[in-house]
Amino acid sequence: MNPDSPPSLPGLDTRRKFLKQTALATAAVAGARYLHLTAATSPVATQASPATSTAIPWYRRTVRWMQTNIAELDITRYDIPWWREQWKRTKTQGIVVNAGGIVAFYPTQIPFHPRAQFLGDRDLFGDIVKAARSDGIAVFARMDSNGAPDETYQARPDWFTLSAQGRPYTDRGLNIPCINGPYYREHIPAILREIAEKYHPEGFTDNIWSGLPRANICYCDNCVKKFHDQRGLDLPQLADWNTSAYRAWIEWSYGLRLEIWDEFNRVTRAAGGPECIWSGMNGGGISGAEFRDLREICQRAEIIMLDNQRRVDNTGFQANGVSGRLVHGLLGWDKLAPESMAMYQYGATNYRLASKPAPEARLWALEGFAAGIQPWWHYINAYQEDRRMYETPVSMGAWYQQNEEFLLHRQPVATVGILYSQRNCDFFGRNDAEQMVSAPERGFTEALLHARIPYVMIHADDLERDAAQLKLLILPNLGTMTDAHVASVRSFVQKGGGLIASGATSLCDQWGDPCADFSLADLFGVHLPANHGLRFENTRRQMAIGTVQSYLRLVPELRAKVYGPHPPGEPPATGTRHEVLRGFEETDIIPYSGTLEALNLDPSAQVLLTYVPSRPTAPPEMVWTQNDHTDLPGLVLNERAGFGRVAYLAADLDRRYARENLADLGHLLGNLIHWAAKEEMPLSVEGPGLLDCHLYRQPGRAIVHLVNLTNTNAWRGPVEELIPVGPLKIAVKLPDGVSGKNLRLLVSSQKPALTTANGWTHFEINSILDHEVAVIE
Repeated sequence: MNPDSPPSLPGLDTRRKFLKQTALATAAVAGARYLHLTAATSPVATQASPATSTAIPWYRRTVRWMQTNIAELDITRYDIPWWREQWKRTKTQGIVVNAGGIVAFYPTQIPFHPRAQFLGDRDLFGDIVKAARSDGIAVFARMDSNGAPDETYQARPDWFTLSAQGRPYTDRGLNIPCINGPYYREHIPAILREIAEKYHPEGFTDNIWSGLPRANICYCDNCVKKFHDQRGLDLPQLADWNTSAYRAWIEWSYGLRLEIWDEFNRVTRAAGGPECIWSGMNGGGISGAEFRDLREICQRAEIIMLDNQRRVDNTGFQANGVSGRLVHGLLGWDKLAPESMAMYQYGATNYRLASKPAPEARLWALEGFAAGIQPWWHYINAYQEDRRMYETPVSMGAWYQQNEEFLLHRQPVATVGILYSQRNCDFFGRNDAEQMVSAPERGFTEALLHARIPYVMIHADDLERDAAQLKLLILPNLGTMTDAHVASVRSFVQKGGGLIASGATSLCDQWGDPCADFSLADLFGVHLPANHGLRFENTRRQMAIGTVQSYLRLVPELRAKVYGPHPPGEPPATGTRHEVLRGFEETDIIPYSGTLEALNLDPSAQVLLTYVPSRPTAPPEMVWTQNDHTDLPGLVLNERAGFGRVAYLAADLDRRYARENLADLGHLLGNLIHWAAKEEMPLSVEGPGLLDCHLYRQPGRAIVHLVNLTNTNAWRGPVEELIPVGPLKIAVKLPDGVSGKNLRLLVSSQKPALTTANGWTHFEINSILDHEVAVIE
């Protein structure tokens, strides 16, 4: 055993010695640039209170975070000097520290706020805050406000949620409080005041703050009365999206969470000062499960703390890139969005005490960095026997600090935007938002990833604000659209912008009820017959599930080019295909597995794909059908003079690509994006590998941020090895004000040759291991 390695048992002098040595080494590597940056921007460097060290609010300049999620046993073993060294090693500027909620880690005086086991007379939270203050580190006091033990329920039943049968809802062995009751409206505010007045943390977070999820309705007296008083209705007895009571309850429930957000911020600012904010915690995407309207929250928030800790196999590391684009599209790119990045093994089984392989942790973090997310290293328990997780963030923290100026306050450069909305997730996605909303969207983000096309995520309510730089809008099964959304999209296309829409896009009103036709039918060149399955919710879901072994036929067929005979009795097909079908010259069909129904087409519409019905998959002798041709359209293009190019996908290739990862579908979607955008892309990356490509601008600069996702465990984690790719040829359309005379690479420190002509700059990168940042200025 290495004598300088941290020991496996308490008594931690050796571990402190190890960290002091490595901290000195890391500081030496960072060099003079690190000293310059920290003197200018880091609260750690000043040894002053983060709230008072500069006129810039602490939540704008506290960039690098760490959280040690304290277990009750940690009261007996939390080694504060050791953790102070770890904060320094990782260049941490802010920490998230357990304070109260379920249990208190300080000597609380609030009734029904139990002190943590083993606390005794110790003030662990206060001790940690004091240490952080000495190091100039900001403190977020962490709360957990969504559970209390049976003793509290027996004493204060009016605090808690109730089922229709009069029983309390429970989770994690605790009773769930009601968001309308005194627990949220009086008890938690009292705890916030106590902590703010006694310890003066910079702010508060709360990882489970929004109360009972949508899957259950609370029938406590508080909810019954408040819903009736505010909506004039009785609470719904069933989760029926087609009833006015349930629809009203959905909208009302979102409003309650915003009330809590606003009230908790009033309390903390009044008790702790105008910069003492309450910022909850939120996931990295749009979901209706917890009644958190991320757009409304981002409009209120000074900083968003993202509880989005790891990738899952079917969405990959690139999901973190989508999260960064989405959150900053709502929050703005001038505000911070640190993300809880788990250092422990998180998967089908959560091994909270086992270290995640460093390559797995790196790729998740680096994908976040590329999309504007800041580091927030996350540990469970203050003492670990698996010491490998302590090393994982050290080099990343040093690199991030050294290059912060190129990672913050930058604006995305993209000509493609994906349109989404919370309302579509709720009232169109309903109880199956993953299949109806998330999968179609993910199909397009995956296609954009493989095509190496920069893009942004745009909330439908913000389209008028954000459309100026775009050449193409993608609407993946955006079934629920308001009149204002429809008008904004129509205006965009009338001004020459391209449009790709799929499935039931624009078919339903704000409640998810079908309209007489697509609201954008005139742009699609497509109209929906009265009996079409998309009109009926249950049929729509069955169509989304699909069938087995159906195909799509490419129009026109090119059988004369294939090496086998054409069917007897039919003349060889000839003709020239549309550019959208480029790359498919040696096939007349592509796999699909969905179903299609008849549509009514305008004369201007051009059909590129038609439906090939399903046939058995086995036995091999039965894999045939006499009905190999239909005129049911799968892809329709519509071009009108003065308008942008429009494509309507009746075939849900986006959802199928997300589900099955079929290369033909991704290639076709990529072709479609290039065509509809008229090839107006600001970035080209040629070479091997799976790369997520981001392009940004700062005053006088263009920044290309590439993440190499090429690895043997891309779709089944964890990643154990990083695999370099290259060489890569890069071409960047220079933003206004960028001359393109100088280039440097922030990861490899190389300075490749740069050529600039006709507003484009070209260079090569020899190799990328995990990521690279090219700064053109």
